[in-house]
Amino acid sequence: MKFGARLIIFGSIAGSLVLGSLLYIFSAPGAIQSSRGSTPGSVNGDSAVESIDNSILTSVGEGSGAFCEINQSYPNKVFRWCDLISHYARDRDLPPDLVAALILQESGGNPKAYSGSGAVGLMQIMPRDGLAAAFMCVNGPCFHDRPPKAKLVDPEFNIKYGTRMLARLLNNHQNIREALKAYGPMDVGYYYADKVLAIYDTHHQ
Repeated sequence: MKFGARLIIFGSIAGSLVLGSLLYIFSAPGAIQSSRGSTPGSVNGDSAVESIDNSILTSVGEGSGAFCEINQSYPNKVFRWCDLISHYARDRDLPPDLVAALILQESGGNPKAYSGSGAVGLMQIMPRDGLAAAFMCVNGPCFHDRPPKAKLVDPEFNIKYGTRMLARLLNNHQNIREALKAYGPMDVGYYYADKVLAIYDTHHQ
């Protein structure tokens, strides 16, 4: 066989081998996936993005207070404070619907509510000034250690302070009805507590 013919046959065989190798490589499982930039250990790029998105949504919901855990049956004048109620109720281990019921009873959802006895804001907290300053106890003004009216008309501050008060009463009495009795007006027995609990039962799921 002449040298030129041998060269042509050798080239054909080599070309076939190279073509076959390329076809095997590109048809192998994972070849296309690898070209999309998946990292080792991940199923694919899309699931990694979904995981990141879920973690962002979770952190936003927990950190910003922009979430709602009270029943939608509450009137809008109370429901509009839902994110603040939910955030501070959960922070104090209180049922959010119970705090919403108390606010509905106390102020009707009006952050500027001011009672005849001097209680202020959404959760009707007695301040150290105004009409409340006239209440005297054995050691002086009963509410001398309370915030002033100017702070208590702020909805967030009022709910933050009021839920702390309610949580302390619940911790002391170990009973929601007793805690509500202590939170409400004096000399009305369980009338106030039962009224708040009735509102809670109406709206709680």
